[in-house]
Amino acid sequence: MAHEYELSIGPIHPALKEPIMIRVKVEGEEIVDVDVIASQNHRGIEWLGMNRNNAIQSIYLAERVCGICNFCHPSCLVMAVEEIADIEVPERAQYIRVIQGELERIHSHLLWAGVAAHELGFDTLLHYVWMVREKVMDVLELVNGNRVTKSIIMYGGVRRDIKEEHVEHIRKMLDYYRNAFSKLAKFFLEDKTMEKRTREIGILTERDAIELAAVGPTARASGIKKDVRQDFPYFAYPDFDIHAITPDELTGYTVGDVYDRIVVRLLEVKQSIDIIEEALNEMPSGEIIAEKKLVKLMAKIKASEGEAVARYEAPRGEDIHYVKLKKGFEPLYSWKVRAPTYINILSWRPMLVGYQIADIPIIAASIDPCMSCTNRIAVVKDGKERIFTSDYFHELSVKKTRRLMK
Repeated sequence: MAHEYELSIGPIHPALKEPIMIRVKVEGEEIVDVDVIASQNHRGIEWLGMNRNNAIQSIYLAERVCGICNFCHPSCLVMAVEEIADIEVPERAQYIRVIQGELERIHSHLLWAGVAAHELGFDTLLHYVWMVREKVMDVLELVNGNRVTKSIIMYGGVRRDIKEEHVEHIRKMLDYYRNAFSKLAKFFLEDKTMEKRTREIGILTERDAIELAAVGPTARASGIKKDVRQDFPYFAYPDFDIHAITPDELTGYTVGDVYDRIVVRLLEVKQSIDIIEEALNEMPSGEIIAEKKLVKLMAKIKASEGEAVARYEAPRGEDIHYVKLKKGFEPLYSWKVRAPTYINILSWRPMLVGYQIADIPIIAASIDPCMSCTNRIAVVKDGKERIFTSDYFHELSVKKTRRLMK
C-alpha cells in the first residue's frame, strides 16, 4: 500500500514568481489532494485607493495592482466612476482605449508563453518568445512614453492621442507578428516534446470550469464561449465583430488541458492583431477627453454620488471593480477589486489531482496566475467579520516586543 506524503510549495519557492502556498498530497509521484493558501503578501491597495487626496490619484494606484495588467485595472476603475458621474467619453478616445487594451493583451500572452516554455525547461524558446515580445514593448513605449505602466487612461477619455507617426510603427508591428505567428504556433503546438508535456495534462472539464466560475482563456480553453468584450461590450468594442475563442477553432475539438490553453492564447494574439488593424482603419477624428481641466473634472466627481460595477476582459479573464462615490467626498468612498486570478485559482485543484509532481509548474502556470492581483485579508470569527486597522497591528507589535523583553 502506497503512503501519502505532503509536499509544500511556497510561500517562497524558486518555482514561484510571487508568494503563494500550494500544499499537495502525493502517493509516489501522483498528486491525490491539493490545498491552495493565498494571501501570503498583502499590499492593501484598495484601502490606499480610498485614502488618496482625490479619485484621480487612485487611477495610478490601480495601475500598480498588476504590472502586466496595468491598463485593464485602471480602465475598470475609470469605467465605474464614469458611470456614476455620468461622464461621456469621446468616440476617438474609446477607439484608443481599445488599441491600448489589445496591445496589452498581445504583450501579456507573449510574456506568458515565454514563462510556460521556461516551466517546461525550454529556455531557448523562452528567450525567443521574449525577443518577439520586444516589438509590442517598443510600440507601447513609443505611444505612451513608458514600456510598462502606461498612465494613459483618464476619467472621460485618454491623456495622449495616437498620432499619425505612431500609426506607421503600429502597422509594422502588426505585420511582424503576422509573420511570427506561424513560427510560434509551430514551436508550441507541433513540437512532439511540448505536446507530450501539455496534451492531456491539467484537464479542466467544461463542467468544472462552469461550477468553479473560471474566466478568460482558462474558461474558454474548456469550451466555454464567454468573453466580456463579446457579452457586455465596453469602449468601442460594440463596433467590432468579437467572439470568444475556443480551441476547437484550430484543433476541431476541446480537451480543456494545458495544450488547449496555449491554443487559446495564441489565437487571441492573432485576434488582437486584427482588432488593432480595424481600429486604426476606422478610428474617428475628434477630442480624446471630455474635460481637459482637471479641477473641473475633480469637482464633477466630488459632486457625484452612487455606486457602479465595471467589467473588463483582461488578458487573464474578467476583471471586476466595484466603486462607490459619496457627494462632497473627494476620494473613492469605497473600492473593491476582483481580479481574474482570484477566481481562476480555484481551478488548480481539479487540474492537479491525478497528475504528477513534475506537472505542477506548467499546470499552475497555465492559468497565468498573478498573486499581486489576488492577495486579500479577511478574518471571520464567530460569524463576525473583523477589520484590522493600522492601530491594531501596531498594538500587536508593541505587545510582542514587551513579551520578548520579559
